[in-house]
Amino acid sequence: MDSSATGWILLERNGTVGHINPRAERILQLDAGRLLVGQPFAEICADPGLASSIRIARRQDRPQRLEWHSGGQDLDVMVVPGRDGWLGVQLQSRRSLDAQLEQQERWVSDVAHELKTPLTALLLVGDSLAAQVNSQNARLVERLQRELLRLQELVGDLLELSRLENTLPGTGQRVSVVDLPQLVEQVWANLRPLADPRQIHLALEAPAALQLRGDSSRLHRALLNLFDNALRYSPDGGELRVSLDSRGDWCQLSVADQGPGLSEDDLAHLFQRFYRGDPARARSQRIGSGLGLSIVQQIAVTHGGRIQASNRPEGGALLELILPGVVRPGGAG
Repeated sequence: MDSSATGWILLERNGTVGHINPRAERILQLDAGRLLVGQPFAEICADPGLASSIRIARRQDRPQRLEWHSGGQDLDVMVVPGRDGWLGVQLQSRRSLDAQLEQQERWVSDVAHELKTPLTALLLVGDSLAAQVNSQNARLVERLQRELLRLQELVGDLLELSRLENTLPGTGQRVSVVDLPQLVEQVWANLRPLADPRQIHLALEAPAALQLRGDSSRLHRALLNLFDNALRYSPDGGELRVSLDSRGDWCQLSVADQGPGLSEDDLAHLFQRFYRGDPARARSQRIGSGLGLSIVQQIAVTHGGRIQASNRPEGGALLELILPGVVRPGGAG
């Protein structure tokens, strides 16, 4: 612990310091020669936000995280409950943390780029094998092509997510006036080959005209991912309800399904990379890349909006995409 690049403080049940490593001393700008072990932590650091997180972590026996500014530094603080009333407080510079995340994202993007060329070659090999298929290897070739297409989708989603995460809100977009009801119909037309065999239909509630300024291709992708996700959890013969509404300069697009709804884990992690809900809850056998809703979230952010999820009182999940830029009647944006 003393050689760790992050700061660590161990607190005993009574709130006194059990151990503090050199990195934490430097972050908190404490006198390294001062005897700190056995001293009440509240006397060493009197910040009310940190003290509150420590109390909550101890009372609820759950980790607490907060962003904290101390000594001219922006810090990421994690308070972790341990056994017998002990607590661990981790202090890490947000600058260092952001650099690690940036390096990780760059690595993922580089790997995805490198995979594109061999993957294209493998897809061609799969097509060649499919042309020479016989009764003995038909199932194997079909499985090979299916898995290659899944890998192609994953690589494409990783690249798209990387591009979006490196785009500041309001930049890197081809902005135009987008007719949202028309866009919804276009996206649904693309998904009809998946919906029609399962007799799932679209119920659209929208004003006669609702337009906003945005990137049409990225909004198309966001709706495609939202509708596709809803289809996976919709029962056969069900209904996908999409409603559009505007308030001032903001538009809310709601997608409601008749599936089993979202668990607590779903609500906490739904928009994280590679998160997938319980497969037993899905009504479709199709498996996505686990990046679809992360992409929707990033598209919302680059447009200056947000995406949120909840459960409907009558059952099923509700995802709401909220975007700015509504074009008012008369052409004013």
